[in-house]
Amino acid sequence: MGSDTFRVLGIDPGSINTGYGCVETVGNRFAPISHGVIKAGSSSDPVASRLDKIDRELRYIMKEVRPAAVSIEEAFYGKNVKAAFRIGEVRGIAILAATQLGIEVFQYSPAVVKKSVVGNGNAHKTQVLEMVRMILGIREEKIPLDASDALAMAVCHCHRLGTEKLLGQALGQ
Repeated sequence: MGSDTFRVLGIDPGSINTGYGCVETVGNRFAPISHGVIKAGSSSDPVASRLDKIDRELRYIMKEVRPAAVSIEEAFYGKNVKAAFRIGEVRGIAILAATQLGIEVFQYSPAVVKKSVVGNGNAHKTQVLEMVRMILGIREEKIPLDASDALAMAVCHCHRLGTEKLLGQALGQ
């Protein structure tokens, strides 16, 4: 990677399906590096084995794509407390994996990500998918929603970095 490039790995945590998406900024342009879904098993599989699989695969992906930062969805409170706890466990696994590999972690709420990518904090998942396709120039016919959400996480962080850089330049820093 050149001095003007920066890689971000976005993670959409889920205890059954965890989405990931890596984006590289080149100047003010975005380039998709990789994306996909870690299929950890089914809800009937032991939680510990699903978390272990997510941990192993995320570490492998992080070592392969070598991101400078990881962007992950903030904890949220939903109606289903059990599901929120499971997502929290996956978030913990992802944050720990990145931290142990020396990668800085940033967290954003779903509304902030949607606003950054679509311009509307209440956008539907399919709107996020279409904007991610457009921003990254991805033409493939099928991108799983978990992967497009992860790519959106990465794009959101890249947008934040660009804004901070412009602000720093404006303030003479």
